[in-house]
Amino acid sequence: MPEITAAAVKALRERTGLPMMECKRALQEAGGDEEGAIEWLQKRGQKVMGDRAGRETSSGRLAIYSDPDAGVAAMVELLCESAPVAANDEFIALASDLARQLATGPGASTPDELLAQPSPSKPGQTLKQQFDDLNNRIREVFRLNRIVRIDAPCGSYLHHDGAKGVLLEVEGGTADLAKDVCMHVVSMRPQACSKDDLPAAVVAKHREIEKERARQEGKPENIIEKMIDGRMRNFYAERCLLEQPFIKGESDKDTVGKVAKAAGMKILRFVHWEVGKE
Repeated sequence: MPEITAAAVKALRERTGLPMMECKRALQEAGGDEEGAIEWLQKRGQKVMGDRAGRETSSGRLAIYSDPDAGVAAMVELLCESAPVAANDEFIALASDLARQLATGPGASTPDELLAQPSPSKPGQTLKQQFDDLNNRIREVFRLNRIVRIDAPCGSYLHHDGAKGVLLEVEGGTADLAKDVCMHVVSMRPQACSKDDLPAAVVAKHREIEKERARQEGKPENIIEKMIDGRMRNFYAERCLLEQPFIKGESDKDTVGKVAKAAGMKILRFVHWEVGKE
């Protein structure tokens, strides 16, 4: 067996980021051949990760890529096991590459389809190779959980820790207002964009609840319907983005819908994700 020098071990360590003793053993197993050692390390890493596949991935981060001029935006959710890994620079870079490729490439309908595409920052590598390489070095379970692409101009907002993100499909308006509305979504967490987007059964059930409440209050039947219309405004304001008082408005009368209309913006839909919450 050829002698495994300290320099060879150091070079493999710098190339892979794995512990010195593991690099030394890999070189020994490969007879001193660096490429063979890397292949051995990859296979060993896959076995280790296979044993850990059932672990909970409760941490992670979102990444967003948006180009309003090109009319495309994308968001991905990349999960891992721990908060320190979610804050790792290379993990953040991987999430960013995934979002960028999803937006600027041919698109993908599944995470596996996206991972098979080229990495924007690693020439000659696929995103899966980039994913596996980092996974092999960090030795934590990674999971590309959700992906979405919108082929239209979008505003976007990503919270500083990558835990919350919003894409907002719009027509007209300004980039600043679109971002402010995205921040409003993160803060107020609407369930739908407009009244029409709420399930009809949910709306009908709430109207019946309010009618029964009014009857119990002794209200005459001939005015209950008008009363219910007023009470339903609060129901819609809690759930519908366009009906909510805008967090940057001057009063509660300044709803998101009114502010957007005054600015010449039409809000079509939004996607709001929080890490680990489907």
